[in-house]
Amino acid sequence: MKALILCAGLGTRLLPHTRHIPKPLFPLDGMPLLDHTIQRLIRAGCREIMVNTHHLHHMIEAFIANKQYAIPVRTCFEPRILGTGGAIKNIRDFWDNAPLIVINGDIVTDIDLGSVYIFHLKHEHPATLVLHNYPPVNTVVVNTEQMVLGFDSADSPVRSIEQAEMQRSSAARLTFTGIQVIDPEVLSWIPDTPESSSIDMYRAMIQHGLGVQGYVVPNIYWKDIGTPAQYQSAALDFLAPRAFRKAFPDTPSASIHTIPIAGDGSDRLWRRLSTSSNSLIAAIHGIDSRPQPDSPTEADAYIAIGRHLHRQRVAVPQIFMADRFSGIVLAEDLGDTHLQSIILKSGNPTAIFAEYQKAVQLLIQLSTSGAHGFDTSWTYQTPEYDKAMILEKECRYFVEAFLQEYMQMSLHFKVLLPEFNRLADNALEGAVTGFMHRDFQSRNIMVKDGRLFAIDFQAGRKGPIQYDLASLLIDPYVNLDPELQETILAYGIQELSRQMPVHRSSFIHSYRHCRITRNLQILGAFGFLTKSKGKSGFSAYIPSAIHMLNQSLSQVSSQDFPQLTRIAAHLQQDISLHHETV
Repeated sequence: MKALILCAGLGTRLLPHTRHIPKPLFPLDGMPLLDHTIQRLIRAGCREIMVNTHHLHHMIEAFIANKQYAIPVRTCFEPRILGTGGAIKNIRDFWDNAPLIVINGDIVTDIDLGSVYIFHLKHEHPATLVLHNYPPVNTVVVNTEQMVLGFDSADSPVRSIEQAEMQRSSAARLTFTGIQVIDPEVLSWIPDTPESSSIDMYRAMIQHGLGVQGYVVPNIYWKDIGTPAQYQSAALDFLAPRAFRKAFPDTPSASIHTIPIAGDGSDRLWRRLSTSSNSLIAAIHGIDSRPQPDSPTEADAYIAIGRHLHRQRVAVPQIFMADRFSGIVLAEDLGDTHLQSIILKSGNPTAIFAEYQKAVQLLIQLSTSGAHGFDTSWTYQTPEYDKAMILEKECRYFVEAFLQEYMQMSLHFKVLLPEFNRLADNALEGAVTGFMHRDFQSRNIMVKDGRLFAIDFQAGRKGPIQYDLASLLIDPYVNLDPELQETILAYGIQELSRQMPVHRSSFIHSYRHCRITRNLQILGAFGFLTKSKGKSGFSAYIPSAIHMLNQSLSQVSSQDFPQLTRIAAHLQQDISLHHETV
């Protein structure tokens, strides 16, 4: 048994990732897809394999050259892509008198290739197409004997002889898996043109009365990785069983069911993976196909910081499995209850304060324990919260994303720069520096069995605890009463003083100004998410954030921020009318 693996495609649906790595070398559980396919063919009894190449062919050739397979694996470079039919004909000298198994280089499957080959040997027809019921692309028409009658894909117009057959009530539609076994005689049906399709070859054969046999395989795993979503889905399928074995070593393996769960303001996707007794959460970041990464990605930061915090015994979800290339992280499932929902459901001030006492204790642990051994090279934005970051990522963000884009105000950043410089200097004066979460608010605090856990720590860096405390207290998702904010602030200073000397007035001075910088960031984010990302749900919290900005500005010297104070007051008056018209 010999095999041809088709690997000459350009991978256009996977751009931009295929600019640097060919699709067959995309890893699944740390092993290139091409390697998975070759190993499956070897286990099926294959004695020699040919791999056709074109796009980034040198990478595929180098990969195969560096492997020591148990059988010969050769490559055939196509200077011009020949199509599936042309690729088959181009290696006619590789054939012998036995049938050839041909498999697409971008499919992931557990189909028994040895059984496929044996099935082909047992019937008289020159070709076998392995078929599967996959409704999104069921375009191969078969009769009750599983003989292929034709193809009705949008890019392959149905011929009249096929149309008549397809209209028979017994016809069914299935998906071609990209696996086929063909006899040498099919070569005569491939045209002598620079490029040809195997589907056109089968059409011609069917028209002339030659049988193309279907081999239907139910209850199998099969996916192609032609798009980023399809690739990440396959990567998750490979990672999930290992993650469950690691997380729940005393629980027998079981079927894993995946359901989407609500996301946040980022572009990440979230999935809950469940068995009958256990569950994990998958955070799906973007694919990182850079050949030589020069900086961490969001996924890198999430993995490194998350594992560090867990080692430091900070209450964060444990990460069980992660894959850098696919950007998938599998972590502990903390349930669906956020601090936000606890606070909004409670009408008891004493109970609310008790929850915030726990939140403050978590924050202090995060800041102090998280700072021990923290490596700033893990951060994917900036290593620390400094003046440059405040000016660019908070103040400029507020002006451009909120004032200009969302509110349509013609105000330039430079006009407010003197006040922004003063704001940044005051925020950092008296700062108590530790590990800074940067988004420590009620939606990023999970509650499980009465215990609080911090999530979404991937933007962490060195910075003032006052900023995270401000994030917690001016949180527009819960809109805490001002008096309660001050009570929680006093409690935070008291608890932090148990661990280190705290100069109360300096601490509060920094906190008051961090409230403003955080408030500017919140409004910038809400404007960006609403206008640029189309996530309209965030706009509901803009009035609360504007009200909080006015409150925060009232707690500092109005002489330091006269323009910003006037803008905030104008926003307070204008926002109701604005929300009625957007």
